[in-house]
Amino acid sequence: MKILVIGASGRVGGKLVEQLLDDNHQVIGTTRQDKQLFDNSNYSQLDLDLTANKDEIQKQMDDDIEAVYFVAGSGGKDILEVDLHGAVKTMQAAQDKGIQRYIMLSSVYSMDTSKWDNPAIAELKEYYIGKHYADNWLVNDSTLDYTIVQPGALKERAGTGKIAINTNEAGENSIEDVAATLAAVLNADNASKKVFHMQNGDTEIKQAIANL
Repeated sequence: MKILVIGASGRVGGKLVEQLLDDNHQVIGTTRQDKQLFDNSNYSQLDLDLTANKDEIQKQMDDDIEAVYFVAGSGGKDILEVDLHGAVKTMQAAQDKGIQRYIMLSSVYSMDTSKWDNPAIAELKEYYIGKHYADNWLVNDSTLDYTIVQPGALKERAGTGKIAINTNEAGENSIEDVAATLAAVLNADNASKKVFHMQNGDTEIKQAIANL
């Protein structure tokens, strides 16, 4: 499958590209960095400016792309332009190109504002507002075949290959396990039009996705 990964140089994006290449997909990664991120014949790179207008973004998308991942983030520097408006423009561009599959990396409770009194979330309020409206546009205003994955806190530690889904706690996540979960939902029919929260757990990733 030919896949566009928006945000390939990020912590999750890099691990996701590695996973997709291991699965023999053809990957186009977007980054503002000059150097080639991966030395693989199935990998190519694109300098995609998420602050550009929708038509310019759309022109840079190959016609034969079959799925889009949005795993980019502004790091708190340009939340409205990148995390919200940039994300929505890529959804609109994908939709106009006839690309159906769109997978969004979000954050725990992004769509449930009743949970935002949590101190950890309160510190990231502007980011959560951006993700909230981007996620809602994807669910309510697009015709895309979406999946939204909402991990808790991201941790730099070895993956276990096991997760828990839709628990009552925000929890923590190995970045490797988040990337593996994003890769696992790509062709999972029961992940279509689903939004779910994940954290480290005791269920193998493929089985956890099958249980959605």
